[in-house]
Amino acid sequence: MAGASAESGDAVAVNAGELFWRELRRATQARIGLGRAGDALPTARVLEFRAAHSVARDAVHTSVDVDALCERVTAVGIGTPIRVRSRARDRAEYLRRPDLGREPEDSPMMRNALSPSAFDIGFVLTDGLSPRALATHGPDLLAALVDELAPHYALAPPVIATQARVAIGDHVGAALGARTVLVLIGERPGLSVPDSLGIYLTHQPRPGRTDAERNCVSNIHPPEGLGYRQAAAVVAGLVAGARALGRSGVDLKDGSHIEA
Repeated sequence: MAGASAESGDAVAVNAGELFWRELRRATQARIGLGRAGDALPTARVLEFRAAHSVARDAVHTSVDVDALCERVTAVGIGTPIRVRSRARDRAEYLRRPDLGREPEDSPMMRNALSPSAFDIGFVLTDGLSPRALATHGPDLLAALVDELAPHYALAPPVIATQARVAIGDHVGAALGARTVLVLIGERPGLSVPDSLGIYLTHQPRPGRTDAERNCVSNIHPPEGLGYRQAAAVVAGLVAGARALGRSGVDLKDGSHIEA
């Protein structure tokens, strides 16, 4: 009888513990309260981890379908996308040589396509470390940005850059003559989120700008992460702030939460 009572108490404790972790899991995608099987994790949790790791690796190495992406970006309505690529010849070199991903490939076609004009804002959509994120969220996020910014600013035709990193936006923005460039880029995949997109804002872009001269809006991947319209509202505030301040970066702060 005593043994049965002890077992019942253990079951109650286990159930209470599982309820505790279940409530916490509603607030995070992190792996918490995984449990134990002896001195190790339960087999199901180990397999879940390995599957998530495989998905993250695939997100890095899978290339984006540029033709399909161009069709969807064209439908946003600010012009036919201009295609550029970085100096990295392929995905393997892109991962080994970050420096090559920061500069556009020098070609007459690119120089002719990127002619300076009087644009307030330029958009660069790039694969970054998660081409999957760009394919999943890029066109819809661009549409939200255009809805938010088009009534107030002159927008350049969109640019799609492959095998590229954030700093390629400095070259593209300067070539377009844009006062501000927004780089929509696939962020490094995590074990919980393989398709998160980020936006990097640089005011007065030119080659040689540092990361301290940019602002970032990250973790854009609805429904779990930041939504498209939320991100666009934050970016609109940062664009207005950069124009008033005359620069972007560490001196420019997001005040959208204060207004809210």
